[in-house]
Amino acid sequence: MAAAKIAGNFIHNYNKDNLKVLRKESGTSQASQVVTEVDLKCESLILNILKPTIKTYDLGLLTEESVDTKSRLEKDYFWCIDPLDGTLPFTESRSGYAVSIALVSKQGISQIGVVFDPVNQNLYHAIINQGAFKNHTPWHIASNTPHTLSFYFNGSFKTQTHFNDVTSKLNEVASHFGTNNITCMPVLGAVMNACQALEHMPSCFFAFPKREDGNGSIWDYAATACIYKEIGAYVGDIFGSPLHLNSKTSTFMNARGILFASNKNLGLAIQHMYTAYFQNSIGNV
Repeated sequence: MAAAKIAGNFIHNYNKDNLKVLRKESGTSQASQVVTEVDLKCESLILNILKPTIKTYDLGLLTEESVDTKSRLEKDYFWCIDPLDGTLPFTESRSGYAVSIALVSKQGISQIGVVFDPVNQNLYHAIINQGAFKNHTPWHIASNTPHTLSFYFNGSFKTQTHFNDVTSKLNEVASHFGTNNITCMPVLGAVMNACQALEHMPSCFFAFPKREDGNGSIWDYAATACIYKEIGAYVGDIFGSPLHLNSKTSTFMNARGILFASNKNLGLAIQHMYTAYFQNSIGNV
């Protein structure tokens, strides 16, 4: 948690007047290709704190801004780090970025998840079988009955040809659960999409499978997957299987999609929506 807060406050206080925005070969969306000197500095700040644990506990490491050494496939556990998720919102001087750190098992299951939102100074964390917390206070699913379903999505999803069809069918799902309609929420980084979905329930955040690299990577979902599990919300792939966070073939999550929902029944309804109306038209991966 200290590493996330140190890196997050560095981001928040960074003078963006002379910010250098670089490009990297990663995915197909603008968000996945943007990298700044801040990303790299934050990674260094985090690793300065976590590297002693790597040696002490014989851990692997996967971080967005460094080459995947595949140690995640060899060690029993590995640190999974996104030093600045939502680089695009950060460069545009708007909220939606965060620091994300997770401890993941070789089997692809998050054991610890930590997210720090520097803009609002909110710290979210969870430990497997020990619950979820917001600013060190136990965090529970709110028992409210709003009249709208909050829909969060990655920026590239809105550009896809089936987006309007998805929102139309999602309105039908919302009606089934007693809400009047859906609200398409502002586009944030993947980490803050998931966190804000828990702040504005009922809610969902998902991306359909696709053939090309994309839909974010392991580090975009590892921490929030742990938080969702521990708070009692729903997380998995679009087919209903657990979200696998340590694929041997790729760090990208496009093969089976991702699905975060404020409750299991909503998650199941979205899975049905995909298989019934979109799987054949989009095509199997």
